[in-house]
Amino acid sequence: MPHPLYISFIWHQHQPLYKSRAVNQYRLPWVRLHGTKDYLDLVLLLARYPKLHQTVNLVPSLILQLEDYVAGTAMDPYLAAALTPEQQLSDEQKRFIIEHFFDANHHTLIDPHPRYGELYGQRQEKGEEWCWTNWNPQDYSDLLAWHNLAWIDPLFWDDPEIEGWLKQGRNFTLSDRQRIFSKQREILSRIIPQHRQMQEAGQLEVSTTPYTHPILPLLNDTNSGRVAVPNMTLPKQRFQWAEDIPRHLQKAWDMYKDRFGQEPRGLWPSEQSVSPEILPYIAKQGYKWICSDEAVLGWSKKQFFHRDGAGNVYEPELLYQPYWLQTEFGDLAIVFRDHRLSDLIGFTYGAMEPRRAAADLVGHLEAIARTLKHRQKGGGTALEQPWLVNIALDGENCWEHYHLDGKPFLEALYQTLSDHSELKLVTVSEFLDQFPPKATIPAEQLHSGSWVDGSFTTWIGDPAKNRAWDLLEDARKVLASHPEATEENNPEVWEALYAAEGSDWFWWFGEGHSSNQDAMFDQLFREHLCAIYQALNEPIPSNLRQPVEAHEARGDHRPQGFIHPTIDGLGDEQDWDRAGRIDVGGSRGTMHKSSAIQRLWYGVDHLNFYLRLDFQTGIQPGKGCPPELHLLWFYPNQTMHNSPIPLENLPDEAPLNYLFHHHLGINLLTHTIEFEEAGEHFKWHPRFSRAQVGLNKCLEVAVPWADLQIGPDFPLRMVAILADGERFSSYVPENALIPIDVP
Repeated sequence: MPHPLYISFIWHQHQPLYKSRAVNQYRLPWVRLHGTKDYLDLVLLLARYPKLHQTVNLVPSLILQLEDYVAGTAMDPYLAAALTPEQQLSDEQKRFIIEHFFDANHHTLIDPHPRYGELYGQRQEKGEEWCWTNWNPQDYSDLLAWHNLAWIDPLFWDDPEIEGWLKQGRNFTLSDRQRIFSKQREILSRIIPQHRQMQEAGQLEVSTTPYTHPILPLLNDTNSGRVAVPNMTLPKQRFQWAEDIPRHLQKAWDMYKDRFGQEPRGLWPSEQSVSPEILPYIAKQGYKWICSDEAVLGWSKKQFFHRDGAGNVYEPELLYQPYWLQTEFGDLAIVFRDHRLSDLIGFTYGAMEPRRAAADLVGHLEAIARTLKHRQKGGGTALEQPWLVNIALDGENCWEHYHLDGKPFLEALYQTLSDHSELKLVTVSEFLDQFPPKATIPAEQLHSGSWVDGSFTTWIGDPAKNRAWDLLEDARKVLASHPEATEENNPEVWEALYAAEGSDWFWWFGEGHSSNQDAMFDQLFREHLCAIYQALNEPIPSNLRQPVEAHEARGDHRPQGFIHPTIDGLGDEQDWDRAGRIDVGGSRGTMHKSSAIQRLWYGVDHLNFYLRLDFQTGIQPGKGCPPELHLLWFYPNQTMHNSPIPLENLPDEAPLNYLFHHHLGINLLTHTIEFEEAGEHFKWHPRFSRAQVGLNKCLEVAVPWADLQIGPDFPLRMVAILADGERFSSYVPENALIPIDVP
C-alpha cells in the first residue's frame, strides 16, 4: 500500500506563572498580549484548511492565567496603566511606560503603525529623558492604546471596532482603551472553547504538559545533569523530589479532563526533557505518547544525525518513525522532532518572503520523501512504509518576527499542503493509532536530556542557576518538615512550590539567555519561594530578600539565539540583542587601546553569518580607520585547501599565521567586496558572493552560508583584519578567533 509522507506539527503554547503571591497581581503582561496575538488565530487559520490536522500543546499554567484574565480577576502593571486616566498617571507610571511600552519587535509590531512608530522614534532618537520632559497626556494615552492594539492579531483586523481603532491612529481616550481591553478579553475567552471544538471535530489534538512546566528529570534528581555533561558543576545540595512528579502529572491530567471533556493522550515533557526514571510516572498516569528532540534520539542510539548541504538528514529512517518505550505500567510511544525544520520556522523563515519560506519548507519535506523512496529496497515511486516527520516548536514567540504575525506564511504553507497529494498532515495520535511503533528503545537506554543540545545546561550547572536550585531545595525541605500541610488544607503552599519548580526561572538565570525582564523573573522566582515559607508560618530566609544574581549590563558573551538583522549600517539594537559581543577598544590590551573598533558583534541564522563593527566615536573609514576590512575563515577538522592571509606586513603570530579557506575583502569607502577561496599550492581563486554590506553608524555584513559551502552543524573560525592597500594594520579579536557554529 503506497503512503504519503506523514507530517505532525506540534505547536507548544506556554507561559510561566506571572502572578506574584506578594501583591496578588500579575507582574508581566505576556499571557494577555500573546493571548490576543498568538493562540486563537493559529487554530482559526488552521480551521480554514480542513484537510490539515495538527497538534497544539496547551500548558496548564497558561490555561490558568488565561482564565484569570477572562474572569476579570487578573491585573498587571501594564494593564493598570492602560486603564488609568492619562491626566492621573503618576511619575513612576510615566517612566515605566516610556521604558517598557515598546517591548516588542519594532519592525513588525511598531513600525507598521505610524503613530506608534512616531513615539518609538522619539524615544530612540531623543532619549527617555526627552520623552519624560516633553510628552503630553495625549502622547501617553496614544502609547497606552497602541501597546495593546499592536498585539491584536491581523486575523481580527476586520472586526469593525478593531478596524476603527486602526484607522483612528491617534487621539485615543480612556474610553477607547477600556474598550480595547474588553476586546482583548473577548478574544481570550474564545481560546479554550475553540481548541475543544476543533478537537471534537477531529482536526486538532490538544496535548498537555506537567502542571507548571517543570523539568521532570531534574525534579527526580539534579545529578541527571551529569548524564550529558559528566563534569557539570552541580548545586551544593542534591535536589531529589521524585514524589513531586506524579503531582504535576495528575494536576495537568485533571485540568485537561475538566476543560476538554476527555482524557489527554499526549504529553509534551517540559522543554522536551526526558530520562528513564520519569517514564513510569508518565505511563502510570495514563499518557500514551510523549515527544522529544532528535538530539535525545541521537544520544540514545549513539547516532549523530548528519545533514547534507541542504540540511536534510542522511539517516531519515531513524528519525522519522515513532518508538516504543517499555515501562512497568505499559508501553509509552515517543516521537522525535526534526530539530532543523522546527528551527527554520521558529527562527529563520520570519526573515524571508512568506511564499519563498513556505516553498522552502515544502521543498525540505519533498526531499525527505524522495530520500526515503530512494533508500527503499528496489526504489520505487511511492513510499512503501508510513514515515512521520515531526515538527515541534514554540507556537507563540516566533510570529513576532514574521510579517503580519505569520499569516501570509501560514496561508501559503497550508494552501500548498492542502493541494499536495504526497504530503499529509496528521495529529500524533492519528498516526500512532493507525501505525503503532515498530521499533523499541529500551527504557534504560533513553538519554537524559532536553531539546537544547541534548543536555540540561540551560537550567542547571551555571553558578546562578545552581544557587536557585539550592534555594528551591531549602524551601522544599521546609515543606517536607510540615506533613500536616496537605494540598487539601494548605493549597497555597503547594501552588507556590509548583510555581517555583517551573523551568522558566532557571532558563533566565546565569549565562545563555537574557532579556530586559531578567530582574523581574528573578523577583518572581523568589516571591514564589517566599510564599512557601509564609503559608507555613515559617520565617523567610534573608537570602530570599536578595537577587539570585546581579542583573548588570552584559560584557563579552557568545550568541544567545538566532538573529536576523537588517543590513543597513544602523546597528538596530533589537536586531543584535541576541548576538555575540566582543568589546575591543580600550578594554583588550595595548594593541586595542588605540583600535578604531569599539565593539564587535556576531551571530547567525539558517541563511547567513552576520558581523557588525562599531567604530570609536568620531572615527570613520579612511579617517582614523584603515579603509579595508578582510574576513578570513577556516574550518577545524575539515580536509580542504587552505592558504595564508593575502596581506603584506603580517606579524608571524597566531592566529595571523594560520592557513584559511575563504577570504572576503571589503572596501569600506566604496562598499565593494572581493570573495576568494583557497586552492592548490596556496593560491586564492575568485568566487561569486552574495554578501551584503551596510555602512552608516556602524558596519554590518551578512555572508550567506551558500558562499562558504559548508554544511549544517560544522564549526568555523574567523578573524577580522583592518588593512590599507592590502597591508596589515590591526585585527580583532586580539590573540583569538571568532567561534561560529553553522546551524
